[in-house]
Amino acid sequence: MNEQIKLRVSQIEKSFPGVKALDKIDFSVRKGTVHALCGENGAGKSTLMKIINGIYKPDAGQIFLDEKPVKIKDPIQARSLGIAMIAQELNYVPEMSVQENLFLGRLPVNSMGKVKWREVREKTLQFLKEQGLAYKPEQKLKTLTVSDIQMLEIIKAISNDAQVIVMDEPTSAITNKEVDLLFEKIAGLKEKGVSIIYISHKLDEVFQIADDITVFRDGMVVKSMRATDTNIDEVISLMVGRKMDNVYPKQEIKLGETLLEVKNLCSHQLFEDVNFYVKRGEIVGFAGLVGAGRTEVMRSLFGLDKISSGEVYIAGKKVNLKNVKDSIKNGMIMLSEDRRRFGIIPVRSVMENTSISGLEQFIYGGYAHKHKEKKVVGEYFSKMNVKTPTLETKIQSLSGGNQQKVLLAKWMLKNPDILILDEPTRGIDVGAKFEIYKLMSEMTASGKAVIMVSSELPELIGMCDRIYVMCQGRISGELKREEFSQEAIMKFATGTVEMEDAI
Repeated sequence: MNEQIKLRVSQIEKSFPGVKALDKIDFSVRKGTVHALCGENGAGKSTLMKIINGIYKPDAGQIFLDEKPVKIKDPIQARSLGIAMIAQELNYVPEMSVQENLFLGRLPVNSMGKVKWREVREKTLQFLKEQGLAYKPEQKLKTLTVSDIQMLEIIKAISNDAQVIVMDEPTSAITNKEVDLLFEKIAGLKEKGVSIIYISHKLDEVFQIADDITVFRDGMVVKSMRATDTNIDEVISLMVGRKMDNVYPKQEIKLGETLLEVKNLCSHQLFEDVNFYVKRGEIVGFAGLVGAGRTEVMRSLFGLDKISSGEVYIAGKKVNLKNVKDSIKNGMIMLSEDRRRFGIIPVRSVMENTSISGLEQFIYGGYAHKHKEKKVVGEYFSKMNVKTPTLETKIQSLSGGNQQKVLLAKWMLKNPDILILDEPTRGIDVGAKFEIYKLMSEMTASGKAVIMVSSELPELIGMCDRIYVMCQGRISGELKREEFSQEAIMKFATGTVEMEDAI
């Protein structure tokens, strides 16, 4: 195997107010290999990659390309040096078209400085055809799914003829079929001598494609090794600094009354005849392939999209959920799958992002009671183990896992009875996942009901009491805990079996 070092960083340091993100990092990537970076959210992986891509400037240390020192001032220079990056958070503009996205930062212009739109369109059509993507060049990104946009970002980075490609959680929002396609492309890139830095919390993927693995913890390199010289258990232990025996802390809880019941719910062209129920103390999962209608059902329930017909009962009482306000008033909240677009307010502090849902608790008598706000938010952060330098830190500077816990804290301020969690652990590490699972168990132990939409079958099987499976806008199956298996779920998800034949 190639031992030539393509990229190396030496003694890299980076600090932010109140926290040292990177401490004397030494790290190298061999030419034509996949080097996986593993570590909990906030361990420093993404910070290092942003330094390599020129988004951040290091406080100390040096970067080498082909053993020659380089100073990377910005992403444009990084691209000129042959470095491309697929960011963990999709920072896309919803109103931008597919062709504008693909040529962002490199639009061809004529001698007058005008964009050659005909050339852009022709190249986009050719590119989409080569990659087997059925999008139109003028189609706006807001009409695409998170999976579609993620795949576009991956293909765009690969198309730039980069020699080093950083992939930060590239499979967090794409289908299994698209993952297989990505891995084929990675194999092809390796043959061409391209080096891949691969960040993922899906350790089964890491061991499927990685040649080398480096584990980060608390801003430091814990260990670097060949993938063939280690295993998943060792990597997890190195990541969290302890052995994790029980990944899914599911509690056996006595179920109470039916808290939510949905009858014959329909939404024009999105889903139809959806029937399900959730009891107090129960975690009910929703499985299905991307596009099956799971998120659409939850968005309609939460009042984000219109319901064409059907009935919703909460605690036995029929309710009319016209908007989000109605849902919250009836004790139901939703954590969105796209936290950047529908969850966080990036430029505001973590405290403001949390307290915004319960301002009536802190603003009364004509005054904003900041002391009380800090006390309450601080208590939730302590309970949920949110890692943030201060309460005034902007939420956009937090890791994905900590952002997710801030959003959970925001909704817990409302003391809801029903929690809809859409892909709650997407893009977060095993330690943060464990903490969210624990919170889910604590919520159900206190009599709340949880609906968990997830594409991760092991976590559905590990945490749920029952699982509904959707296929093409309908519920195709329902499984009790003793009936759980990945095979049964996938049969329902692909529509290859009738409900009574699945088990």
